[in-house]
Amino acid sequence: MVGPGWRLIPGLALLAWAAAAPAAPYLPRDDAQVLERLPVRAGDPAWREVRRLRQELSRNTQDLGVALTLAERYYGLALAEGDPRYIGYAQSALKPWWDAADAPAGALLLRATLRQYLHDFDGAIADLDRALAKDSRNGAAWFQRAVIHIVQARYPDARRDCEGMRGLYADLMVLGCAATVEALSGGAEAAYAGLRRALDAAPAATPTQRLWVLTRLAEIADRLGLPAEADRHFRQALAVGIRDNYLLAVYAEFLLDQNRPAEVVALLKGHERSDVLLVRLALAEKAMGLRQAAGHEATIRARFDAARLRGDKLHLQDEARFTLQFLKRPKEALKLAQENYLTQREPGDARMLMEAALGAGDPRAAKPALDWLANARHEDVYIRRLAEQLRKTAP
Repeated sequence: MVGPGWRLIPGLALLAWAAAAPAAPYLPRDDAQVLERLPVRAGDPAWREVRRLRQELSRNTQDLGVALTLAERYYGLALAEGDPRYIGYAQSALKPWWDAADAPAGALLLRATLRQYLHDFDGAIADLDRALAKDSRNGAAWFQRAVIHIVQARYPDARRDCEGMRGLYADLMVLGCAATVEALSGGAEAAYAGLRRALDAAPAATPTQRLWVLTRLAEIADRLGLPAEADRHFRQALAVGIRDNYLLAVYAEFLLDQNRPAEVVALLKGHERSDVLLVRLALAEKAMGLRQAAGHEATIRARFDAARLRGDKLHLQDEARFTLQFLKRPKEALKLAQENYLTQREPGDARMLMEAALGAGDPRAAKPALDWLANARHEDVYIRRLAEQLRKTAP
């Protein structure tokens, strides 16, 4: 889950690891159009600032500085709450520059951030290439391009992007970027040890940097089959105190894998607005036999149906998970997982494809994920177990 070498976004970029699959936002025709009243926290200074920025932008829609700041605030809300409608509001703020090929660097980078969130990876890469052509020393552009290349399993490209950050970002983040790539491509143990040492040696790291690194450490430890260490890192990340939808999603997945559904219910209470988190909450409730699962099932079905009517294919992995694990429809889940894997190839996407192929009794359907596993030399213990099951059941 990026952004201009600017004000707020370099911090938010560290949170924007593409995990949540958001719904495509609707762009209102004008700022006066009311779509829905989102919950406002009384006295919240962030909301007061959003209201002030909206008023300023309404007076001058061409004020790039105000537009960027407002779009950044909306993007931060989308990350924190998992509500993709904020992305639509951010797009609306950038409307004068949204389709401009010669947009200023700040607009290009924030536009790339939003396009990445919407899984328009090609569009995001094109914007980042333009931004780097304007200024090759924009560390945020290098970082975000590395993120996208990782999502697409283009690890050599991601390594080069991480190297491009050198001298432009804190050493901890440069090492964290490189360690993430190595942890996905055969060097997980060394990456984990090196990143732990780097974090210990960086007492001045910002809270956002600590959150990002701790989440990476938790994921790597989990893939290495070190659940106690992974749990510790996840809890340390939560203790940073930054509300982050991605962290909640991956920790909930970890807890489900560890057969700890009650902790998932406690963790995700109050986060039902996020489709990604609601799926995990419903799975935990079903595992515990809670009556709330039925109500959440209806909500999730309605959201997926609405997305399908819009032609929205951005949350296919989560729909596949829900279809396989909650609805017990493996053949439908396999189709969703296959379509998802065409554009997004992170370990979670490969795992979903493998699980759906096993559930549907069609091991050959998992070939793209198995090829990735062999070529990348990925070390996730659970994925490797799935691969062995697939090999045993293959005709």
